[in-house]
Amino acid sequence: MLGGKWKILILWHLKDQVRRFSELKRLMPEISEKMLIQQLRELEKDGVVDRTVYPDVPPKVEYAFTPYGKSLEPALQALCHWGAAHLNHLEVNR
Repeated sequence: MLGGKWKILILWHLKDQVRRFSELKRLMPEISEKMLIQQLRELEKDGVVDRTVYPDVPPKVEYAFTPYGKSLEPALQALCHWGAAHLNHLEVNR
């Protein structure tokens, strides 16, 4: 469910607010559009992220946590704190 390079980062950006696809892409310039679409679809399929399409021109699509996805927030916080605490160790060992 959370495997891969991008899913945790995508979820981190969705934890506090609903985001449009273009916002997510801007926040993660290193990810290709194809990969972002694929990762969002997998998260949606797993029930973690909800995708809402508005019938506007141009089309407006928003992504947000589902209640099930919100339950991951404590785990995301813990991973963030762990990463910040061990960043120097990780950089030295690369």
